Amino acid sequence: MRIIKLKPLSICDTNSYIVVSDSGNCALIDAPDDADYIMEQIDILGLDLKMILLTHGHFDHIGAVADLVEMTGCEVYIHGKDLSKLMSGDNMMSRFFGAGTVKTVKKATPISEDDVIKLDELEFDVLHTPGHTSGSVCYIIGDVMFSGDTLFARSIGRTDMPDGDPEVMKQSLAKICGLGGDLKIYPGHMQNTTLDHERHYNSYLTCFGVL
Repeated sequence: MRIIKLKPLSICDTNSYIVVSDSGNCALIDAPDDADYIMEQIDILGLDLKMILLTHGHFDHIGAVADLVEMTGCEVYIHGKDLSKLMSGDNMMSRFFGAGTVKTVKKATPISEDDVIKLDELEFDVLHTPGHTSGSVCYIIGDVMFSGDTLFARSIGRTDMPDGDPEVMKQSLAKICGLGGDLKIYPGHMQNTTLDHERHYNSYLTCFGVL
């Protein structure tokens, strides 16, 4: 398995990641606005995009989804509680942030807690972590977790927007911190980190009563 972190995209400097199987197929974790750049990187690497795994449905994580589907026919996966965000500018918060129009997506596969999404030898375990949105998820594969806007390096996702909930976020963070061992964390914004580092140095976890 290879993981390629793309440059931050959208007005929110959103991270996205290409996860590559041994056969040269790939999954894209989140798809911020700039489908042409994302496809350029995939083509340079000589890969085939088979699926987009969305951590949640806010505009800055889904802006390129519709165009990438048109370009490749790839599958799209999102938690069922965030499915409507793919289909409405109001729900995906694009108008709230003045981000302009985002192409909506007509079809996606809803996922839920403990689902396993397979791509060749790769298996992505779905961890439902609501709080930032009701349908936020993390994807765990091996010793790696893609945490979306749930957990950042020494920070956490905001809970003050529609569909956010600080008490539910607290439960999700406790679930993550209770996972066995250490994990490499690839978040939706800012730099990579590790779960042990966040257990020791993330003051938000203490403030939330998680630690």
